[in-house]
Amino acid sequence: MAATSAAAIDKSAMVKQRIAVLIGEMTLEEKIGQMCQVDAGMDEVSETLAEDIRKGKIGSVLNQVDARLVSELQRIAIEESRLNIPLLIGRDVVHGFSVIMPIPLGQAASWNPGLVEACAKSASIEAAAHGVNWTFAPMLDISRDPRWGRIAESLGEDPFLAASLGVSMTKGFQGENCYGVSNIAACAKHFVGYGAVEGGRDYATTNIPENELRNIYLEPFKAVVEAGITTVMTSFSDIDGVPATGNEYLLRNVLRDEWGFEGLVISDWNSIGELETHGFAENKEQAAFQAVAAGVSMEMAGDAYASSLAALVKKGELDIDIIDEAVSNVLSIKFQLGLFDNPYSDPGIFAETEFNDALKISHQAALESTVLLKNNGVLPLAKQEQKKIAVIGPMADDPYEQLGTWIFDGNPDLSVTGLQGICRAAEPETEVAYCQAMKTTRDAEADIAVAVQLAAASDAVILFLGEESILSGEAHCRADINLPGCQEELVKSVSAAGKPVIAVIMAGRPLTLNNILDDVDALLYAWHPGTMGGQAIAELIFGDAVPSGKLPVTFPRHVGQVPIYYNHKNSGKPPSKEKVVHIDTIEAKTPQTSLGMCVFHLDEGYEPLFPFGFGLSYTRFSYSNIECSNKEISAGNAVTLSAEVTNEGGVAATEIVQLYIRDLVGSVTRPVRELKGFRRVFLEPGQTKRISFELDSAALSFYGRKQERVIEAGEFCAWIGGDSRADLETRFRLVL
Repeated sequence: MAATSAAAIDKSAMVKQRIAVLIGEMTLEEKIGQMCQVDAGMDEVSETLAEDIRKGKIGSVLNQVDARLVSELQRIAIEESRLNIPLLIGRDVVHGFSVIMPIPLGQAASWNPGLVEACAKSASIEAAAHGVNWTFAPMLDISRDPRWGRIAESLGEDPFLAASLGVSMTKGFQGENCYGVSNIAACAKHFVGYGAVEGGRDYATTNIPENELRNIYLEPFKAVVEAGITTVMTSFSDIDGVPATGNEYLLRNVLRDEWGFEGLVISDWNSIGELETHGFAENKEQAAFQAVAAGVSMEMAGDAYASSLAALVKKGELDIDIIDEAVSNVLSIKFQLGLFDNPYSDPGIFAETEFNDALKISHQAALESTVLLKNNGVLPLAKQEQKKIAVIGPMADDPYEQLGTWIFDGNPDLSVTGLQGICRAAEPETEVAYCQAMKTTRDAEADIAVAVQLAAASDAVILFLGEESILSGEAHCRADINLPGCQEELVKSVSAAGKPVIAVIMAGRPLTLNNILDDVDALLYAWHPGTMGGQAIAELIFGDAVPSGKLPVTFPRHVGQVPIYYNHKNSGKPPSKEKVVHIDTIEAKTPQTSLGMCVFHLDEGYEPLFPFGFGLSYTRFSYSNIECSNKEISAGNAVTLSAEVTNEGGVAATEIVQLYIRDLVGSVTRPVRELKGFRRVFLEPGQTKRISFELDSAALSFYGRKQERVIEAGEFCAWIGGDSRADLETRFRLVL
């Protein structure tokens, strides 16, 4: 935790006193009202809603972004309710407001904490101008399964990267201390393990051993709690048989007792009522008891608290102290936001300057998040040599679909599409011919003949492919993660025309691209890039900018490899190229014992299509001369690991230098590699820089057999390179 000043301590004490006084003045019904959030997404303030606010029955409203109506709701709460308590106004501001940034998974591909913070800050200002003071982001679910629709909202598969970017996003939303008209409260979701749902199916059960839970899934949440996040949302799913919304161990023992979290815990949408559906509660009253006893301070969009808590208290089955604790958590956030001083929004905080800044940030984020996965030399396109460019595909000129999931307030009229970007960036005399080919990415038929004819008559072809936004996000999971519809047929047909083919993929998840990889000359993965995606993509294609994005998640060759992720365990029979046998090479009647005897698939081997951390550039980077400051360190000390990075090409570019380690022997098995540092480094052509990482001994600790953090003596490998396959290695030893 950061050091706290004496003034801050005094202010905190005063706030606690004010909260205690308020709680002392409340009736039981008013206390329960503070614990209830209702959906108020309507075109007017209904008399029913207004009356409930007057009576103190509501502590927060959801999904109202009309600044005029929000002001009216706050006015009723402040001027017409008995205790004059302002409202929390919640909205999913996940990756932008009207100006949309790349989806969070795309932002993670930038490996740029400062940029991620800027994206959140811009969204915060615009949302606050509409009266919103609470968002439900960042989503910190470690995501190893691309079938899961909500991987789009995640920051990838690695706990270190997700923690770093999650802290940055939290700071962007909340500012230094959450106080002020342009800051909004952030919410870490979904606590915890939601990304591990079985089969990649949203809302399904999760089974995560506690050691894995602590070493992987909890780490990003712990980081944002230490950074001062104000609210946490529970997961829909159960974990080890206990639904997260009624999980006292997670919400009290871990979150509050171990980590010292003092903020507000909110359920997900009606997840308290769903405790009954899970079979964890007999009825709504029991569900309410389970949730509040576990530590859920507020119910989102359900009525279990409103209908049941008072009766539970009056029957003596629920201690009033538990209610008071929850109410205190709610009021504390309202004080932190400054709502008791000024509950009203200021539309002027998002004026022309802030709007233009948002567009610039969206543009930069789209540039840095796009990952170059293949290039046989066709990119960048030489503008002067292009007499005619064919732009083909269902994602080329769709201003809405490029925005991605969770964009309730996104304005597609602001979008610069890929087609528009290429037309603007190309030379004036270059003809840009367009064929949509498919109305949606899911179409079973395409105008293939027209597309092929257009391709054959052009100097280069740019194919915009992928998934519509509706194919990822909550409840939008896929069993087959190939390009949907007949897009593969379109690619192969256009490729047969014999012209250079550049594929640009816009999607909310990693797709399996093995079927088309040999049919394209270059492949740019743009995720759902947001408002300014088309401009950024065009600049990358023509070399006005250089790709620098790196994958925050592993790309499988085939969906049958899932889950596949870089920081797996070694096992007792690790795979290698020498051991792996392909199904097509097996002779009839081959004895069973001769088949590899290691961890792999007969038909797909053991390697992914693209590894975690991977991304190409328009230049070449080499790594050399790795150094370790100390071959032996003791607990409480640090080791400095460094290597020289050289830009061997003729283009100035940014490389994301990555540090990985491996604890060779532990009291519990350890991952084959763990990311422990990264840095964006700009290098001129021919330039060499020595890049250093200081690794404190605490970074070598982990949760052991007793589920307590331990640090153990032993030997460590360290690698520095451009992705998780880095082979420039050194070693050091930790002694106790």
